[in-house]
Amino acid sequence: MNTQLTIYHENPKLSELRRKSMKLPLLPGVYIMRDKRDAIIYIGKAKALKNRVSQYFGSQEGHAEKVRRMVENVDHFEYIITDTAYEALVLECSLIKLHKPKYNILLKDDKGYHYVKITAEEYPRIVEAKKVEDDGAEYLGPYTGSFAVRQSVDEACKIFRIPTCRRSFPRDIGKGRPCLNYSIGLCLAPCRGRLKKEIYDEAISEARDFLKGGTETSVARLTERMNECAERLEFEKAARLRDRINALRKMSEKQKVIMTSVEEQDVSALAQGSGSTCFEVFRFRGGRLCDREQFLVDEMTGDLHLCRAEFIKQYYSMREVPPRVTVDGETEDAALIEQMLTEKLADRHGRKVRISVPQKGEQLRIVEMCRQNAAEYLAQAKGRTGETTAAVDELGRLLGLDSPPEYIESYDISNTQGDDNVAGMVVFENGRPLRSAYRRFRIKTVEGQDDYGSMREVITRRLLEYNAHKEEGKGFGRLPDLILLDGGEGHVNAIRPLIEASGLPIALFGMVKDSKHKTRAIAAGGREISLTRSRAAFTLVSTIQDEVHRFAITYHHASHGKSVIRSSLTEIEGIGPARARELLKHFKTISAVYEASVEELCGVKGMNRTAAENIKARRRKDHSGE
Repeated sequence: MNTQLTIYHENPKLSELRRKSMKLPLLPGVYIMRDKRDAIIYIGKAKALKNRVSQYFGSQEGHAEKVRRMVENVDHFEYIITDTAYEALVLECSLIKLHKPKYNILLKDDKGYHYVKITAEEYPRIVEAKKVEDDGAEYLGPYTGSFAVRQSVDEACKIFRIPTCRRSFPRDIGKGRPCLNYSIGLCLAPCRGRLKKEIYDEAISEARDFLKGGTETSVARLTERMNECAERLEFEKAARLRDRINALRKMSEKQKVIMTSVEEQDVSALAQGSGSTCFEVFRFRGGRLCDREQFLVDEMTGDLHLCRAEFIKQYYSMREVPPRVTVDGETEDAALIEQMLTEKLADRHGRKVRISVPQKGEQLRIVEMCRQNAAEYLAQAKGRTGETTAAVDELGRLLGLDSPPEYIESYDISNTQGDDNVAGMVVFENGRPLRSAYRRFRIKTVEGQDDYGSMREVITRRLLEYNAHKEEGKGFGRLPDLILLDGGEGHVNAIRPLIEASGLPIALFGMVKDSKHKTRAIAAGGREISLTRSRAAFTLVSTIQDEVHRFAITYHHASHGKSVIRSSLTEIEGIGPARARELLKHFKTISAVYEASVEELCGVKGMNRTAAENIKARRRKDHSGE
């Protein structure tokens, strides 16, 4: 979030609203925010109304952008007291569903029903369908999403070798060569004219059973039929059945990557970036991924606990509730939400809904897969790559930031035993280098080997540049969400007072290397944050650290080289910095200067014959070894 680009107009009624909020009771209830037109713009619940509502009308520093915008538009509020916090939660959900306030999460339920269609043809096909038509076809479903339908159709056609081409049978039988699917064993190829109709009908019948009963039921039935055929010595038919059983088992093995030991659950995860949040939901039934959904919510970043709670409440006002909801982090009011969902589930077996946060094993793997998909969807929506979006989101979580650090600056100091002291600044925007924003600093106030002092000078100059250019909103006028120093705890402790004194909302951390100069951890000032379990964040931080080191040391080498060349020329009587610069500009190299004749040297701007002869004398002296 680029705070310097967003202008907030303080609500003139803020003081009055705060006074009124301080008079509220310390009781559970629901509060309703309204604008000047008396329209409801936000509905929330609280365990203690006074504490919760008064937070909105105090300092706006710690609030997310969405909350600040809401507060700007509040004209007055009202409240409803309830007996318990749970009653407040239920009432909140009911009122949000009824009024659909602007600043609450409002998930758009645009899902229609989908079906698997077995066409009414002489050679039936298995296809997807969005509605049931009066065409004599057989429809299986409905399914809540196209994902489950597409997956089922694809599996059935591959396992039972049902044609998926555009040819029409029996019209096109014998009129062309079979396609690639026949060659790789994925099609019965009735187009060849050698397939018996009964074999095709048998495949359709078995595919129908598979779609209705699933993998285990189909394997059991086919195995029974295969044994019967073998007993009747119908070996060719038994072989076909054996191949289908093998195909089903092979498909089942592939599906294990998206299967869980939990029979019935929903897994949800979120990814944030650029003021938007994407929620991904994997729905498992019978231990198998049967559906998935994504919801993109704009202007919702910040407190992840609250984000998850608001999403879960909205989502299960539209969808059936499973006994288990697995999420990617802690959720606000999880116990109350579990109670509400349990009542909605109304399970005849008395099961209770449980919200779980896995820490290891299979469930953690599924959650991470879900989060990666959320990041990919968000990236596609914003025109980025899923990998970088996931890395920035993961880094923000790892560092405990309110939102992903979209604009990162990193600094490194480089010198040679205290000489030619310089610094480099690199910028990463949305996980990618922004080379137009890179900057170089020549250290002016620090002499000798003092990395802490040099870093303090650089950051001080950076903050001064921001104050001078913040109206521009770019370059030095753009405030970073995160600063990463190439160094450990000492560097962080040296710079943190400067950031705190500035009052600017910039997160500060260091990048720690191991004995092999490879990124090892993040220095947080007094502690280290391990990167070993966060692969995407580790890769991003390593890339940033390598890049800032490369940029700083390249600048140092260039500066050091120039200083060496200039000092060798300026040691000659009559050659000062200005003449040395003009000589190098004209002849390009120091050796070319020495090789030039007196007349050629005199032709350079600012040179005279005495100075030219001194250069030649220095050349003769060096050659004679004097």
